[in-house]
Amino acid sequence: MLRPYQVEAVNAIQNEWNNGNKKTLLVLPTGTGKTIVFSDVIKNQVQDGSRALILAHRGELLDQAATKLKEQTGLDSALEKAGSTSLGSKYNVTVASIQSLSQIKRLDKFPADYFKTIVVDEAHHVLSDTYQTVLSHFNQANVLGVTATPDRGDQKNLGQYFNSKAYEYSMRQAIKEGYLCPIKAQMIPLKLDIKSVGMSNGDFAVGDIGTSLEPYLNQIAVEMTKYCKDRKTVVFLPLIETSQKFCELLNLHGIRAVEVNGKSQDRTKVIKDFENGEYDVLCNSCLLIEGWDCPAVDCVIVLRPTRVRSLYQQMIGRGTRLYPGKENLLILDFLWLTERHDLCKPSSLISKDDDIASRINKKLMDTDSAIDLIEADESSNRDAIEERERALAKQLSEMKKKKQKLVDPIQYAFSIEAEDLANYEPTFAWEMGPATDKQIECLEKLGICADEVKNAGLASLLIEKLTNRRNEGLATPRQIRYLEKVGFVHVGLWSFDAATKMINRLAANNWKIPWEIDVKRYHP
Repeated sequence: MLRPYQVEAVNAIQNEWNNGNKKTLLVLPTGTGKTIVFSDVIKNQVQDGSRALILAHRGELLDQAATKLKEQTGLDSALEKAGSTSLGSKYNVTVASIQSLSQIKRLDKFPADYFKTIVVDEAHHVLSDTYQTVLSHFNQANVLGVTATPDRGDQKNLGQYFNSKAYEYSMRQAIKEGYLCPIKAQMIPLKLDIKSVGMSNGDFAVGDIGTSLEPYLNQIAVEMTKYCKDRKTVVFLPLIETSQKFCELLNLHGIRAVEVNGKSQDRTKVIKDFENGEYDVLCNSCLLIEGWDCPAVDCVIVLRPTRVRSLYQQMIGRGTRLYPGKENLLILDFLWLTERHDLCKPSSLISKDDDIASRINKKLMDTDSAIDLIEADESSNRDAIEERERALAKQLSEMKKKKQKLVDPIQYAFSIEAEDLANYEPTFAWEMGPATDKQIECLEKLGICADEVKNAGLASLLIEKLTNRRNEGLATPRQIRYLEKVGFVHVGLWSFDAATKMINRLAANNWKIPWEIDVKRYHP
């Protein structure tokens, strides 16, 4: 049975296609069942006898997709890879290696309308030439891109290809709703100097990282003896040579460690032995980023610093799944000295807002113990809201003279505790344009001052929030503004009737707060 958010995702994807957005994105964090979701989507799409294609770039992902599809829907699939072809197959679903299918001689054998539906697993790769070759050939198909994060290392925006984002379920939501384990982060202040590391393909050059990391490996091994005891740990390193050397050091320090890489002859056995408890630490040079699941992993160490959020989230995602007896995932984060400000850190898993992320980072640096990332995020958001509210006070005062009846949109976002509104950043081209006259008219009719609505995407999200809140019978912007002005808190969570009742009560009391009401503690 699908989880509630998975049902929402399946319906949202179908709605996007029904509305003419043929290329849409699904954003789900690692461990929340993206394969289950797109398997259900495919099942619905092939019921009429049409064909569907699943594209991936690694054999493990192809195997995983075929297995989950069968388990979830009962559908078998044909394989398009190397010597296998799906042409003429009795199965309606094809699982294909992008390296094989992108070969022109092979691709040209397929009619352009052969597939009604295409799913791109790990869609952050979709802008590469191989994927674009295949997708351009099947240009009539509905396309679903699935990724853990919509970022990409070379900074090309996926909005260049996809028309919309059908659904996004954040890691923060998944943890709070109990579908992923809590995450704790511990700062180890070793001051690893990577200021001299160069860049390659939009990220830190792995060769330079290996050289810079070498002098610190023994210190890191010593620190791991303190923090990794009784934990099942995966370590990501930049190079095979570095990974092998670090594994040797760990064993010298009494830690049962093993190393695996793309050239390992016994790779399957080594990984299975680790999963079965023969080893406590598994070292790898970014081999295990995709297509490998070991839910028991409860400690991840990233010794391959990156500025690519998708890569970082994939590495951390090896430890976010639930497992019996597993209380949390521990991330050991080192003090990487670099002049770049876009280095991925644990805070970037939870918050896309740079200000909130920097506050979380400061909390990590100011303590010598592990901190819960969700708790750090919530307290950082509270701190930021208080500061922003003070900064907005003067602006709001000036706005009241200009449009006394309308509510500032940012203040409204804070009042209803809508993180997606407060931290909104446009993704697609249509979202970046200015708000339309119709949107402005609608916002002001609903009580929002449109002067501070900087783009059409924010206007659309505001209108959606306002409409949903009205349908749910929640307090209006004007009610919230007035009741907060006289001192009540969390009014954004009140119902319309509760807010109306309180305003009527104040009016009957000559607009004074009754003595028996403590506005800071009052809950309707």
